[in-house]
Amino acid sequence: MTPGSIAMLENIRFDPGEAANDPALAEDLAALADVFVNDAFGAAHRAHASTEGVAHHLPALAGLLMEKELVALGGALQTPERPFTAIVGGAKVSDKIAMLDRLVSLVDTLIIGGGMAATFLAAQGHRVGASILEEDRMEYARGLLSEVLAPTDVVVANAFSENAKTKLVSVDDIPDDWLVLDIGPRTADAYCRAVSASRTVLWNGPMGVFEWETFSGGTRKVAEAIADLHGTATTVTGGGSTSEAVSRLGLTSRISHDSTGGGATLAFIEGKVLPGVAALMDE
Repeated sequence: MTPGSIAMLENIRFDPGEAANDPALAEDLAALADVFVNDAFGAAHRAHASTEGVAHHLPALAGLLMEKELVALGGALQTPERPFTAIVGGAKVSDKIAMLDRLVSLVDTLIIGGGMAATFLAAQGHRVGASILEEDRMEYARGLLSEVLAPTDVVVANAFSENAKTKLVSVDDIPDDWLVLDIGPRTADAYCRAVSASRTVLWNGPMGVFEWETFSGGTRKVAEAIADLHGTATTVTGGGSTSEAVSRLGLTSRISHDSTGGGATLAFIEGKVLPGVAALMDE
């Protein structure tokens, strides 16, 4: 290589030593360079040879994107301007327990959406039809009911299909054998009012099956309410599907920070140590 040139390696995950954080592979990688700059926040939650192992052999620094992620997410969680609202969606409560446990003590308003809302609705005593119900998490959800905003109306379908029959119903009237696939307009309006009154917003997880137009209304309304805060509040969105939704709606430029991490963003919000970050120099 000549000075100023760049060498791009093949996908490092083809090597089984990568995920195993093999010391020999890390040492071989380090032998190629004088300094290690990690700009892959999306892989920072993994202790792999190219993210954590190599940092033990070279001066290891954060890249500009890595720095931006840590500053934005860290600032929102540690020094938020209030009111601070967090919106948590996704398919299952079990996937978000660690996040909910941390956020409930940090935020002023905690909003629930997505498939996981069915477990909260069941914990309130509502019938949720054929929706995914985590019965082993109902007691957990019941313990959070006084701390969260949950749906009051929902869009239901008679099948998990883009072309299924749909109804807008109160959470008191969810039909048997139908699935909850989006929050309803009354719920979306309540959520948007909470967002509009906020000075810091953190959003992880869509409000419904936004990939299908019929069930995208709740996610769209919440995303637009967050985007409307542009310039007046700090707004942080993240997690793969959340970023995808924001991008599809053309709103990324009106979000203070849209995280590039999926699992890494989730782990950071949960308060976990990210090995790829912990291995970097403090200076």
